[in-house]
Amino acid sequence: MAMSRTLKEERPSNADKRLAGVYLPPAKVARIMEDLQDKSSIQYQRLTWDALRKSINGLLNKVNATNIKNIIPELFAENLIRGRGLFCRSIMRSQMASPGFTNVFAALAAVVNSKFPVVGKLLLGRMLLQLKRACKRNDKPQLIAALKFIAHLVNQQVAHEIIGLEVLTLLLENPTDDTVEVAVGFVSECGAILQDFYPRAFHGIFECFRGILHEGEVDKRVQFLIEGLFAIRKEKFKGYPAVRPELDLVESEDQLTHEISLQEEIDPEIALDIFKADPNFLENEKRYEGLEKRILAERYEGKDKSDGGSDDDDEDGIEEAEEENEQQMQIIDATETNLVNLRRTIYLTIMSSGNFEEAGHKLLKIRLEPGQEMELCVMLLLECCSQQKIYREFYAEVGERFCKINKVYQENFEKCFVQQYSMVHRFETNKILNVAMFFADILCRDALPWHVLSYIRLTEEDTTSSSRIFIKFLFEGLADRLGVQVLNDRLKTMQDSLESIFPRDCPTNTTFSINFFTEIGLGCVTENLREHLKNMPEKKRRKLGRC
Repeated sequence: MAMSRTLKEERPSNADKRLAGVYLPPAKVARIMEDLQDKSSIQYQRLTWDALRKSINGLLNKVNATNIKNIIPELFAENLIRGRGLFCRSIMRSQMASPGFTNVFAALAAVVNSKFPVVGKLLLGRMLLQLKRACKRNDKPQLIAALKFIAHLVNQQVAHEIIGLEVLTLLLENPTDDTVEVAVGFVSECGAILQDFYPRAFHGIFECFRGILHEGEVDKRVQFLIEGLFAIRKEKFKGYPAVRPELDLVESEDQLTHEISLQEEIDPEIALDIFKADPNFLENEKRYEGLEKRILAERYEGKDKSDGGSDDDDEDGIEEAEEENEQQMQIIDATETNLVNLRRTIYLTIMSSGNFEEAGHKLLKIRLEPGQEMELCVMLLLECCSQQKIYREFYAEVGERFCKINKVYQENFEKCFVQQYSMVHRFETNKILNVAMFFADILCRDALPWHVLSYIRLTEEDTTSSSRIFIKFLFEGLADRLGVQVLNDRLKTMQDSLESIFPRDCPTNTTFSINFFTEIGLGCVTENLREHLKNMPEKKRRKLGRC
């Protein structure tokens, strides 16, 4: 008896349990929180953290397609900025436990992402890490769950479509029975949206499937799965919609899409899942309340008067919260990762488009920061057009559209002309041809002002063999597209501004220009130069001599 009494005395009291926050009923937690005077204390913060975790878990455990619209206001009532790590961990666990509700969880994540992009980016990063981890460990159940969630995040425009293409490339790089099987499932989930946005790249993925099928190195069951996927594609993914109507909860203008490459180093920010005392706890809670009122304006309608506070104070609080939120969202990219991602997006968009109208439409949807217009021009001209084995007018048609839409692109293409001409000695002949033909095309379409030709100085001293090849291709392209007579008439009207190409400063340079155009079969454009040289007095010609 004495021993048992001693053991009883050594057990922790209820007060100790309350302080440690161990297994307390909600009613007792509420009473303790009311009794606490200092709401910035660590004890109070720990209790609210536990309450936040339990509330988020509870809401995610009961969400489904029918009650999701009711769950969303309750979820935003919780501090999702403070609990973003808890939210991501909970939704990933719930999806892993119930893969059948993946589209519901993705729709919920899309709504949260539209208001708090930092939460959506964290969730996507963790999902990609889970995917890579499952691939390394050959953990098929976890891999299937991760792929399904990523597919629906792509459908909901939380994740960029390029991520889906990267995932498929990774899975089909070294095909096995398991990787091909999960790749078929992934395409079934998000194939509808990939086919709409990137038909060319998507066709390439199916060519990989076709090659795997013809080689016959995978199991018969997997071959049947591939054949079934081709049948689904033939029916245009009928029965496999990207987003069900009841789960299409975010307007297109409110969607915020994240692009994270599988090659990047992703920080899962695990520290966000663990309680940590916040020295500015009360201020941050107040700021979130302002954001909550803004997001759930209808729910708080008419409540301002009963709160006893003035409307002006509430508005000030909301404005401060918005400013604070914007400051939190600003990320300084010192590694130019965003720029690399932008260039990759532009490149894949151009290369996957069937015609120039489709390419222009997709490129216009890419959000460019002020000053990034030059990146589009460089990618279109240098990385796409100049690298082709055979020149395609497709690139000039896209360039023409952008030049006529916004004068900024016209100015940037003019800068590109100057840069390319100054570096033409570094190019191979095929690249010189493509660049020259590109500029000849957009000049003929009047998308670029002809005064850009004044940057060319056609003399023996100012040109090299490469620059003379460029000028030859450029003027031959202009003559082919406009006709020699039209080109001659256009150049005659501009002779005052094109003295650098048709120099009259000395007989030597004049003769060089005449001989050059005669050699390339365009001697007719130098009629005025010949007349000028013919009418020049013999004394003056001898006096000028060699320049």
